[in-house]
Amino acid sequence: MARIATIETGFYRIPLPVTLSDSTHGEIAAFELITCRIRDADGAEGVGYTYTVGRNGGAVADILKREIPPLVEGREADDTEAIWHHVWWGLHYGGRGGPAVLALSALDIALWDLKAQRAGLPLFRLLGGYDSRVPCYAGGIDLDLSVEALLKQTDGNLAKGFRAIKMKVGRPDLKSDVTRVAAMRKHLGDGFPLMADANMKWTVEEAIRAARAFVPFDLTWLEEPIIPDDVAGHARIMLAGGVPIAAGENLRSLWEFKNYIVTGAVSYPEPDVTNCGGVSAFMKIARLAEAFNLPVTSHGAHDITVHLLAACPNRSYLEAHGFGLDTYIEHPLVLANGMALAPARPGHGISFDWKGLAKLVA
Repeated sequence: MARIATIETGFYRIPLPVTLSDSTHGEIAAFELITCRIRDADGAEGVGYTYTVGRNGGAVADILKREIPPLVEGREADDTEAIWHHVWWGLHYGGRGGPAVLALSALDIALWDLKAQRAGLPLFRLLGGYDSRVPCYAGGIDLDLSVEALLKQTDGNLAKGFRAIKMKVGRPDLKSDVTRVAAMRKHLGDGFPLMADANMKWTVEEAIRAARAFVPFDLTWLEEPIIPDDVAGHARIMLAGGVPIAAGENLRSLWEFKNYIVTGAVSYPEPDVTNCGGVSAFMKIARLAEAFNLPVTSHGAHDITVHLLAACPNRSYLEAHGFGLDTYIEHPLVLANGMALAPARPGHGISFDWKGLAKLVA
């Protein structure tokens, strides 16, 4: 083993080619990327990252730069579990979620990347290895697109090799949502995996009404129908709506997922490795879901998460996220027949274009 020598933080604002929007976050013109580069005493480096949809990235970067290094420098880099708990409790009083757990997630990802590289293994094999081919869907951010533009975007995703599609719902009137879902189902045909994401738009009663209206269109799941804080509300929608529910991208710990799972409030737990506590927490959430016979899906950071789901026998779909880093990494995600392929390179295999990112420093 080698001890942690240095931690380097990067903070970048990456413009999107097209301004995106959903039902709650408003217009998204750029996303913030916060990177963590850990070097050990032997000179080996691991890289992690997290992101925001445009705000609060400065707080995350500041925690990574100021608060975390004194907690971890000089510790054994392979001791990922010990480091995770040391940082979690070190930041707990002023954190326990929000920017603190996003910073911890980036740190933990970097440590696992370093550990896998030192072992000479791709991350998914270090995590146990199950199947390097993971079903993958295209996560469209398309709420304000016309039906014609929505179908055109869908055709573009099909041409890229996707064999599952997610669309946005949560427009001001349910009739408009139903019209769009119906158009997508007709366009894709019966049996094609189609998901819908409401981004926390509705009340419980509105969500039940919407779910029932979507039943004829055979959704794989309805995602985040209400705010993540209402666990009992999700359970009510599960019982009364008639559609499977995916949730978890806004949950920040294993224990929050536990509350959802044990109360029957979710069909597809959906952690995001960049904000749930990193690889360490993601894998615990996936194992917890497995114990309850639930399939686990993912949100965001598909370049890393493909490894995690490739190590899970209960994996369902990997989300290929709208905030892709393809322009700034050497090896973008590879698809084959609708399956994402976990790369065989040591670590998570992401090589950033640091010179290109330097032009986007926030």
